[in-house]
Amino acid sequence: MKTICAVYRSRRNPDTYLYVDHHEGLSRVPEALARERGGTERAMTLVLRAIREQGYYLQMPPMPEALRVQGRDPTS
Repeated sequence: MKTICAVYRSRRNPDTYLYVDHHEGLSRVPEALARERGGTERAMTLVLRAIREQGYYLQMPPMPEALRVQGRDPTS
């Protein structure tokens, strides 16, 4: 079964995307996650299968190579 997916871009970090079921919108996204992203704006709609299990998918930019080599987490 296919899922129609709405994609929202983080207002705080434009390289971070949140994928949710198109029909449910942001209703299943934990409130803390929504607050942490600084709000969202709808970016696009896709059709996916995997999103049904959790109700959302969060895409973040990869860790910068320099920090990965040093073993540091840029989010802390």
